[in-house]
Amino acid sequence: MTLEEVVGSSSTDKKMETVSQALEELLVAAQRQDCLTVGVYESAKLMNVDPDSVVLCLLATDEEDADDIALQIHFTLLQAFCCDNDINILRVSGMRRLAQLLGEDTENSNGNEPRDLHCILVTNPPVQPLQCQALQDVSSFCAESRCRNLWVPCLELKDR
Repeated sequence: MTLEEVVGSSSTDKKMETVSQALEELLVAAQRQDCLTVGVYESAKLMNVDPDSVVLCLLATDEEDADDIALQIHFTLLQAFCCDNDINILRVSGMRRLAQLLGEDTENSNGNEPRDLHCILVTNPPVQPLQCQALQDVSSFCAESRCRNLWVPCLELKDR
């Protein structure tokens, strides 16, 4: 391994960690402002009705979801729609961390069906658009990835 590869690898890791933290901040802020749509079906409905309100589409999976053909088909359709409508897309692994961020009860002791966290949309509120550094950081990362012909960048949310 060359010095350039080591330094490049280190800076890439730091960039990914920074973007992961920005994504976590964005999700928490968007949830506080009621700007999240959670679930594959709910997300598809919203994008059909009001695609201009969507600023980010998260497609979340873990290794156990890799063999779920139906989910992969949904993801392919959502990705195509997002690309056609200039919506930033991120693939995210770390479903447990995602559930923690969104306050999901992973034990499901209250008897309710857990929400489908495989697709999450961040939307702009109707009155005042989301203005936060975290959204700008994530959007910049998506734009930089597209410039490198990586249309659906991947991030890992690590448990804490």
